[in-house]
Amino acid sequence: MTHTTQTITVAYRSESYVSFGLWIMFAICLVGNIMAGSVSTIMPVYLPAISGDLIKEFSDGRISDISSFLNAFYLAGWTIGGLTWGLIADKIGRTRSLALSVSMFGLFTLLISSAQSWELLMLFRFLSGFGVGGTLVMNTTFLTEVWPEKTREVFVGILSIGFPIGIVSSGTLNYMIPQWRTGFLIGTIPLIIGILSFGLLRESEKWKVSRSERTSQPNVILLKQNRANLINGAIIYGSMLIGLWAVFSWLPTWIQNLQNVHTEGQERSLGIMLLGMGGLAGGFFSGWIAKSLGTRKTMLLCFGGSFLIAVILFKTNTSFSNLVLVEIGLLAFLFGISQGMLGYYIPLLFPVSIRATSTGFCYNIGRIFTTAAVFFIGWLVNVLGGYGNSLLLFSLVFLIGFIVLFYSKKITN
Repeated sequence: MTHTTQTITVAYRSESYVSFGLWIMFAICLVGNIMAGSVSTIMPVYLPAISGDLIKEFSDGRISDISSFLNAFYLAGWTIGGLTWGLIADKIGRTRSLALSVSMFGLFTLLISSAQSWELLMLFRFLSGFGVGGTLVMNTTFLTEVWPEKTREVFVGILSIGFPIGIVSSGTLNYMIPQWRTGFLIGTIPLIIGILSFGLLRESEKWKVSRSERTSQPNVILLKQNRANLINGAIIYGSMLIGLWAVFSWLPTWIQNLQNVHTEGQERSLGIMLLGMGGLAGGFFSGWIAKSLGTRKTMLLCFGGSFLIAVILFKTNTSFSNLVLVEIGLLAFLFGISQGMLGYYIPLLFPVSIRATSTGFCYNIGRIFTTAAVFFIGWLVNVLGGYGNSLLLFSLVFLIGFIVLFYSKKITN
């Protein structure tokens, strides 16, 4: 190791001191989250161009089927990766797992740029999703273990806005680089970051201690005390995720069905913009809010507030007005806070020896149920008589999360 690398990887020292090595670690995690957000949405952005190049011999219906498969393969890779990398990280450590997962999604995103068939496209997309799933688990797990406790909530909250920034950047990338093969060269960035991480990051001291003290007792993750937290963590994370994605997926359609809405879609655009801006603002300020109110109270506020605002939004509004926009903005702000705090809260439910595995379980079991649940809204529209009633029913998940959180155990360091 060179003298420069030794300087950068200076020990993650006392609980109040933020070393240069910690700043490097935070920068890598934040850029990793941004790149994960960009990679997650770059395929839908470039899909029309890809369809015209690789699958132009198929009918429009066949192209639609293939695009669905591409999205499904990516989400499957993301979910399996989130579960798998947690197990890997608890075995080989946080730094190597983070470096490998970031390198992986960078490499396979880069390889998409040279794919000559849609079958290869699907394979590379699955494997890039596998890496993204691991990266998102490892970033929050690693940061909660090594960052000084005094400002931990603040920086985990800031970390949470990386993914939506990446979503925005994928649209910008398409605007600047219309050629899809050139666009997918963006995978070079996470690949380089992942390779550099092997030399720039220092292993979590808490993980090293837990490894040296670990016993040979099998199936520790299924011990009674951890099983309860696993169930609670999955329900808490999943309930917010289901409600969030239900709103994000169907709010534009709900707006379009309100009275006094223009056919050009200006109101839908305003609603989507508020969802994005409110979420970014909530995530950025979540740590400071938690420092003032406490983590538990902040999360209870998010779940309880989201439920109340959703009831007001979807039950009392039959026509479009400025009040609708205010309510959407408040709901998005609470969503943003929740994403920052869940990234802080979930890993700290578990002992270090199984933290990454358990965090990956909570994140991705919730994601599985979310994917299934959001599809039900379309069916419920006819049964319940409108998108507002369907979204109102799904808002009950916020109440479920509130109750489980209220009775769940307090987090530890």
